[in-house]
Amino acid sequence: MLPKNDIKLEKRLTTDYEGGTVLGHPKGLFYLFFAELWERFSFYGMRALLTLYMIDVIFQAFVDKDYATAAVYSSYGSLVYASTVIGGRISDKILGMRNSIFLGGILMAIGHFVLAIENNLAFFLALSFIIVGNGFFKPNISTFVGALYPDGDSKKDSGFTIFYMGINIGGWVAPLLCGWLAATYGWHYGFGLAGFGMLSGLLFFWSGIRSGVFGDRGMPPSNGVINHTFLGIKNKFLIPLFSVFAVPLIAFLLSSYKALGDESSMLGDQNLVNVIFKVIGISILGYLAYIIIQSNPDERKKLFVAILITLFMTVFWGFHELSGSVITLFAKRNVDLTGIMTASQTNSLNSMWIIVLAIPISLMWTKLAKSKKNPRTPFKFGMGLLLAGVSFYVLAISGNFANSEGLVPFFYLLLMYFLLSIGELFMSPVGLSKITDLSPKRIVAFMMGVWFLSSAFAFQVVGFIGKELAVESTDANVGGLDTLKIYTDGFLLIAKYSIGAGLIVLLASPLIKKLMGEVH
Repeated sequence: MLPKNDIKLEKRLTTDYEGGTVLGHPKGLFYLFFAELWERFSFYGMRALLTLYMIDVIFQAFVDKDYATAAVYSSYGSLVYASTVIGGRISDKILGMRNSIFLGGILMAIGHFVLAIENNLAFFLALSFIIVGNGFFKPNISTFVGALYPDGDSKKDSGFTIFYMGINIGGWVAPLLCGWLAATYGWHYGFGLAGFGMLSGLLFFWSGIRSGVFGDRGMPPSNGVINHTFLGIKNKFLIPLFSVFAVPLIAFLLSSYKALGDESSMLGDQNLVNVIFKVIGISILGYLAYIIIQSNPDERKKLFVAILITLFMTVFWGFHELSGSVITLFAKRNVDLTGIMTASQTNSLNSMWIIVLAIPISLMWTKLAKSKKNPRTPFKFGMGLLLAGVSFYVLAISGNFANSEGLVPFFYLLLMYFLLSIGELFMSPVGLSKITDLSPKRIVAFMMGVWFLSSAFAFQVVGFIGKELAVESTDANVGGLDTLKIYTDGFLLIAKYSIGAGLIVLLASPLIKKLMGEVH
């Protein structure tokens, strides 16, 4: 039973939302819910097709098409996540959330539609439009959700849960529809539907603005900043121009992959994006070392744990994001999908399991918390890595049940995603909040940037594994027992690394908990 004052506060918080309420939440939440659902529809619909499109169209004639695909896919993923750090800062300082969401959505829609053009130059330009657009859209729409609720509103967490469900609904439906269109009518139809999905998201967001449900939230920090001129051009026009000008540069970076066996490259086994991220990584580690030295003992302990958590999450995402590349190719070449779904459609399985499992696992943590048995963060992270390892072990042993054509039963892929999704729910929801709890207030924003960059670095892991498991062939329908062994041997090695990492975290958890102090 809440005290009277708290009841009054709760009542006031739930009735003072601008634009009215739906199910006790700000009406604006549901406009953002559908805007993000359609944006994720476009993103995951395109991602489900991307690796297969590169294999079958862009690099179809290459002997090392798997290798080239892995290089481009990892560079694309790294830049997509890194762009959010830049886009978020521009939004905070100049554009504001509304303008950033519109700019990002338009650029992403252009990218999806350009992908429908079967041309190598158009392909790299399209990916670059999506990278730049995502940098403006993704960080701002999530921040906008939090801005709808006043400080202290207990409904904020459940609001984000509703919003998160929209993300996964989009991630579940998109591969099914875009994959079906691509398989039935052609690649450009699948990519085109992803583009219309992005436009639908923008229309929902625009209708929310027109109806006034957002109040004055999401506006630029000041008219003076957004209208400030540089080279005679106002910022509100200059930033979109620079964004478009950045597209060819990013396309150049994406296309800088090194061909397998090319000994003439000055980069060795690296492409330009690999080199850039190595420099960024070394710089961040150096700056973190400096911060740790300057911190007091209590800050130093917690900051060390924050860095550890970020590294653990990078490892997990590095294995998890193989779903859009290596695991999709495994599904195409070595999983019996007859009468079930296409290889691209298997990308929907992770989001499907997240939708099914999110509420039961959340209720489980709540019940354990009431009895004071809710595990602390190190245990959840250790279990998440263990589950990821077991999921890949399932794929590794699936080869023992392959038929004469090297195809394994679909059940193993379904079970793998089930286990991996539980691991994701053990780690992802708690990680972000712990970074804010463990970081000194003066560098919280910097540590949040490092946390988001961990996903970018995870794609460097994806690229490395993708290259190691690359199949050399000019046959577009390569498959069978030879590729089965390549994949299952690779999955077994991934399983060993992930299980080993999980065991290390669990064994070190007493020490980690001690370093965390009062943070749960």
